[in-house]
Amino acid sequence: MIIEVSNLVKKFKDIAVVDGVDLNIEDGEIFGLLGPNGAGKSTTLNALLGLLKISSGTVKICGKDFSKNTREVKSMIGYVPQDLAFFEQLSAIDNVTYWGKLYGLRGNDLRKATEEALELTGLVDRKKGKASTFSGGMKRRLNIACAIVHKPRILILDEPTVGVDPQSRNNILESIKTLNKNGTTVIYTSHYMEEIEAICDRVAIMDFGKVIALGTIEELIDSISKTNKVSIEFSELPDDVIKVIENTQGVIKSEKEGNMLYIKMQKDEQYRLELLENLVKNHIKIKSFTLEKPTLETVFLQLTGKKLRD
Repeated sequence: MIIEVSNLVKKFKDIAVVDGVDLNIEDGEIFGLLGPNGAGKSTTLNALLGLLKISSGTVKICGKDFSKNTREVKSMIGYVPQDLAFFEQLSAIDNVTYWGKLYGLRGNDLRKATEEALELTGLVDRKKGKASTFSGGMKRRLNIACAIVHKPRILILDEPTVGVDPQSRNNILESIKTLNKNGTTVIYTSHYMEEIEAICDRVAIMDFGKVIALGTIEELIDSISKTNKVSIEFSELPDDVIKVIENTQGVIKSEKEGNMLYIKMQKDEQYRLELLENLVKNHIKIKSFTLEKPTLETVFLQLTGKKLRD
């Protein structure tokens, strides 16, 4: 494990904002951290970054205890905060160079790393442009370039696509995927559930200072639902179609609405195949067959009682 968090507690006065969090993040994965406002997510990130003193528990990065190896551990981490962290009056290349120097890069190593960071984030053509003249999406990309110039083993991104257009969002997500393919472990937070679903290998959901669910997206969905909903549209709906469907193994119930049937059935592909086979055998013509699966949003809402953007 590249990150090991054990029984992490952070109290402000007598209130535990983070209350016994355990997290094991594997080297090379993209790990999503979700939670409604006040769940303890930001406090947990700040503990991973060494930006606050924890009340109890341990944080290990690459096997090293953060509290005993602070300088070494911090050099392994890149951080993209939600707020922009660069100098508006400097050019893109000067901003990235500045952050490279802070991490100890010099000479040819610094120049090469700066160019590579700008290339990865799609800013090479505008590297001499003043940051204050950049669009919102370009500023977000510059934020990332400043965080990755030292080639961190771990990259933590806190809401990196807030307020950007769809094209910039796609560019940012592709940059993150490329970094990950090149070996960077990523911790990603977002209020856009579709981003988490698009890039994350595993997801932790926090609420009231605790991790209340952890796993792959498929595992989280399976944990809240053992059934699927199937919608079937027919060219015409024969009277005997209900009997055919209800005699199919795995079907729990069905509802008719015009030429549509809405079926609740057990979550097993074999049952869906058997349902189709039975309809075909009985010469029942189908216009469409749609599987409606629960989403990560469904999981989040059921576990927390809130929508992600509340």
